[in-house]
Amino acid sequence: MKLKTIALATITALAGTNYVMAAPDFAQAQAEIVKPKNVIVFIGDGMGLGQLEIARHMEYGKDGSHFIESLPNVALVKTYSANNQVTDSAAAGTAIATSVKTNNSAIGVDPQGVEVDSILDDFQKAGRKVGVISTNTVTDATPAAFTASVADRYQGQPAAARQMLEHEYDVLLGGGSKYFGPKKQDGVDLLPKFEDTGYTIVKDKDQLAAVKGADKLLGLFNPTYMNYKLDRDDLNSNEPSLELMTEKAIDVLKKDKDGFFLMVEGARIDHAAHAADITGVWQEFMEFDRTVEQTVKWAKDRNDTLIVVLADHETMGLSVTEPMDIAGLKNITVSPEFMAGKLVKAADGKSFEPDSIKAIFKEYAGFEVTDEQVAELNSHVMGKKGKLKYQYKLGWEIGSMVAAHYQAGAIDRAVREASSTGGHSANMIPLFATGPGSQYFEGVLNNTDVPKLIRSLTQK
Repeated sequence: MKLKTIALATITALAGTNYVMAAPDFAQAQAEIVKPKNVIVFIGDGMGLGQLEIARHMEYGKDGSHFIESLPNVALVKTYSANNQVTDSAAAGTAIATSVKTNNSAIGVDPQGVEVDSILDDFQKAGRKVGVISTNTVTDATPAAFTASVADRYQGQPAAARQMLEHEYDVLLGGGSKYFGPKKQDGVDLLPKFEDTGYTIVKDKDQLAAVKGADKLLGLFNPTYMNYKLDRDDLNSNEPSLELMTEKAIDVLKKDKDGFFLMVEGARIDHAAHAADITGVWQEFMEFDRTVEQTVKWAKDRNDTLIVVLADHETMGLSVTEPMDIAGLKNITVSPEFMAGKLVKAADGKSFEPDSIKAIFKEYAGFEVTDEQVAELNSHVMGKKGKLKYQYKLGWEIGSMVAAHYQAGAIDRAVREASSTGGHSANMIPLFATGPGSQYFEGVLNNTDVPKLIRSLTQK
């Protein structure tokens, strides 16, 4: 008989009273006979149930299923932070990495600023190989929560890069090369230092694909975050896919006979969701799901690898609405951020040429905007410091207009504007798990339960 995955609910027999779900059974997990040697945690940033449904309907239709839906153990996870009902990625990543709730924007520290160890640290201290992968910068939020401790994610990326060098994590793959260079490191280039400590350094998908026999691997494929899947052809990008990064990371890490820890983040699901970019969410999620499938197939016959798939939080309250024009959305071939980069500034430097806005929407979004819509967009393009917003935030404004035109469900742009997290929600997020010990990842959990369970299953 299959071992029960979660302590049973305590239910009162009295009519009308509430029942209480007990916490995960950490003691039973600690005593589990078959313990995982390897742990791989997949984090779809911003990936709520709405993002899954959007990708499912757009990829397969209403009767289809994603691969992650086939995993045997499923839970819902609460995501609030220490100081907010709605978490940001830094606090959420810290909770998943360390089991400690912290304040929004803090990475790898508790609410008082004291450093806390992550489950990746646990593995490294036990002499096992470790790595992180992200389509964001490797120094930001989620990946940094596993590898660094900084008080403020917005100021701390150079410090995170230095900590990654200091601790010599075995695999680091993603964007963010500018944080390792002289301009962000007081004139010091960190890359030669990584090379001196034995890292193989790669900068594009061809170099990564050619890697064989590396003991430590550093791949930085963009100065900032990696490009959206939708934009890579138009930008002539030579960045690797999430699938290739994960495959190569496992090739390095699996050399350790004692086991390894790997965190893989599909970060741009969140970035697309911030822009209410339904088409982008679909494409970014499908790459993420394919990567999980590839990895589960690798682990299938090993019986030594626990795979946990979850999000850090949900972004923009996305949903599949009844009138959503799926066919129209599938015809879009670039991101709103890409569209924003094509806009022509007006002479005053505080808006964009109306003809430029109309041309961009017609060419890339597939519909014509009115003079009123042009004026509405131009009324939102200035930032708080009296300058035009960054390109990605202009993309947020464009994306919201596109989503509204195609009648997709998303938080209103004004709510996003008032949100310190740029439109995150407190909606519970899904978790899927497979492999030894996965039976404990069931029910309604807190995000801090995830590393507690992993520690119960892997610590001796």
